[in-house]
Amino acid sequence: MARGFLAADRHVLRVSGADHRKFLQDLVTNNVDLLADGAVYAALLTPQGKYLSDFLMVPEETAVLLDVAAAQAPDLLKRLTMYKLRADVALADTGLQVIQGWGTPLPPGAMADPRHPELGWRVYTETPADLLDALSPAAPDDWDAVRVRLGVPEAEVELLPNDSYILEAGFDRLNGVDFRKGCYVGQEVTARMRHKTELRKGLVRVSVQGDVPPPATTVEVDGKPVGTLFTVAQGEGLAHLRFDRATGEMRAGGARLTRLDT
Repeated sequence: MARGFLAADRHVLRVSGADHRKFLQDLVTNNVDLLADGAVYAALLTPQGKYLSDFLMVPEETAVLLDVAAAQAPDLLKRLTMYKLRADVALADTGLQVIQGWGTPLPPGAMADPRHPELGWRVYTETPADLLDALSPAAPDDWDAVRVRLGVPEAEVELLPNDSYILEAGFDRLNGVDFRKGCYVGQEVTARMRHKTELRKGLVRVSVQGDVPPPATTVEVDGKPVGTLFTVAQGEGLAHLRFDRATGEMRAGGARLTRLDT
């Protein structure tokens, strides 16, 4: 039986108007044309290529929904309004709520998460109780366990506005960036990073043994900082590490860490 939960930490915006597709295409990291096949994962960057927010773009007949972290929704709406200028674009809150789930049968209107097949599906609805009654219960902790196992970062946790770079966070692996679509805000820096021979740091999975420290605990090797540990779930965690220094056994607070990614 399908299971799911109400994702109270998500917010849904709507972008509509005659120019809404072109408007988004000129701003976001992924190709808006892919909406013909379902939801699309993308981000908005600074002109210097740093992460501002990430979201799922969800197609409607004459609009696109933006499923974004609730904490980032006000700033995203403000920035999109700034970029709108004279374009025929309308930006609005929807009042829709997000149900995240896994398994079958798929509820009516379910949209597959485009980042990875094991991330399940989402439903956008004004009446979540009707659907939740038909699902086996799940919880946000279940979501954390899945995304940590798959190496999926979360806004405001592993993805830090004005600090993170999307390629270090695995956006290419998570279908969140299109390198052939043409220009968008921050595109030049992102393309330049891609063509480096090798990233020097990035988000990786680690095993975590011992007392789990709070998120954003410094990771050390021989007492020297090599990165930061973020979410931990079921003995695994996501850490942003400096690859040339993060070797062998690492420490984060009272926990011992070992890289799981090769």
